[in-house]
Amino acid sequence: MSSVAVISAVLSMMAGIGIFLVACSMMSSNLEAVSSGRLRSLFKKVSGNKLIGVGIGAVTTAAIQSSGATTVMIIGFVNAGIMSLVQAATVIYGANIGTTITGQIVALGMTGSNMLSTTVIFSAFAGVGAMITLFSKKDQLKRFGGIFSGFGMLFVGLSMMSSAMGTFSELQVVKDFLAGINNAVLLVLVGTIFTAIIQSSSVMTSIAITMVVTGLITLDQGIYLTMGSNIGSCVVAMIAGLGSGKNAKRTALIHLLFNVGGVIMFMILGLLLTIVTGGNTSFGTIFERLFPKVPQVQLAMFHTVFNVLTVILFLPLTNALVGIVTKIIPDKEEENPEEDKRRLYYVDRNMLKTPPIAVAQLKKEIINMADIAMRNYVCSLETICSLDFSKQEQFKENEAEIDYINKELVKFVVELSKLPLSEKDHKYVATTFHTISDLERVGDYAENIMEYADTLKKENQGFSESAVLEIAYLREHIEKLFAEIIKAYTMEDKAAFEEADKIEDEIDKITAKMDENHIIRLNQGICTAIVGSQYMSLASNSERIADHFINVGKMIYEW
Repeated sequence: MSSVAVISAVLSMMAGIGIFLVACSMMSSNLEAVSSGRLRSLFKKVSGNKLIGVGIGAVTTAAIQSSGATTVMIIGFVNAGIMSLVQAATVIYGANIGTTITGQIVALGMTGSNMLSTTVIFSAFAGVGAMITLFSKKDQLKRFGGIFSGFGMLFVGLSMMSSAMGTFSELQVVKDFLAGINNAVLLVLVGTIFTAIIQSSSVMTSIAITMVVTGLITLDQGIYLTMGSNIGSCVVAMIAGLGSGKNAKRTALIHLLFNVGGVIMFMILGLLLTIVTGGNTSFGTIFERLFPKVPQVQLAMFHTVFNVLTVILFLPLTNALVGIVTKIIPDKEEENPEEDKRRLYYVDRNMLKTPPIAVAQLKKEIINMADIAMRNYVCSLETICSLDFSKQEQFKENEAEIDYINKELVKFVVELSKLPLSEKDHKYVATTFHTISDLERVGDYAENIMEYADTLKKENQGFSESAVLEIAYLREHIEKLFAEIIKAYTMEDKAAFEEADKIEDEIDKITAKMDENHIIRLNQGICTAIVGSQYMSLASNSERIADHFINVGKMIYEW
């Protein structure tokens, strides 16, 4: 065979891997966008039930075609304190089952009397999807077009890899070299390293399947390469965990120990099979008997069985596994607890790997920011009315937290807005810049009121009893408005917003009446000019706070 043919085969192999990776990415991003609502509802069901966790991990990974994205997202949940280590472990188990779907798809495309003709049929989906994307005006249809295109491109890449493997299989030097690599540990190591480099266990499994089908390697060699791909898939999670908190590191370590443990157990089992049967039985021979004459199905089914059995073995040991990683990465007594105070409560950058989930968590974070801002407003009113500054430190802490959330959340939204999102999610994310700004202004107005209280204390003056009652009445209405706005924002309830709008009109009347009453008290000598100035500023700031909350609620009409 000429050197030109060999070079052509190498280039075809590289092109096939590249197309396969792009196809996986296309399918993943479009499947995420299409199934965003279902993914969100799934993750709301994560509970203490371990089987539910496994199921959610499997379904999510099958839906988005990326165990790496699921695991990184789980690290984000753990880092944000939303998910426990036990819950995270079970979802990771499920992700390992869900990732086997790619191998099954590849095996399906290569099944039949004529491998290439079957592959060509599936490859045609790339053209169908491209036509849908090109001529459709609806985003949802374009997403489905992207899914079809990605699915078809999987087989275009697979066809190129198969063609290259066919060329390599004709080279005796290549066959001799691969035949010499029959050490199970070495094969696992090769699979691990290759998967770590390309960061896709799906590609490694697909390459192994094509190599087995073309006769470049035996089924047993393909099995151990596939085992290694499970370990190599941990690299993405390990990288994500390194830049996060200790619980995120523990989650990444759980993923690694789980996959390494499964491989070790199966390697021991394979060794025992060989010893007991005198070398006559191996995993390869077992699956050859179960699925005769279809090597692609044999390897794909082993991959699925391997992951399912590993989950069954580890599921009862989950608490022990969590205990082990907690001891390996312990809590340090000397750690400064203040360091953990400044954090986002519901979002983490790792969630950006799965945009639909990131959008759902973003809404929770904004509601949390609104709650902190409202608490500070109430605290400022209580302080200025009583001139009791016992809560001032908590107020300052809350204000610093609002500023931190404002800064970090804007960064998060900027990154999220660049990712592929459904039309509805895109509209929502676009409105959040204004919403975050409105809530930050609420915090600023609360800070103003706290400064007015400080002025009154320094002047040794305070509000009259009637002024305090008026402020209490105003506070009651703003609390009602806030409750309706949160209801509207959370549930996209336009009726709740309309109710909030009516309350805001009433607040305008209340603050106008407060100004009138203040003039009367001033003329009667009940209050001084300094007290009156702070009182009118408080009323004005409160009215603006109500306006900013209304602005937050109005955003539901933009989604």
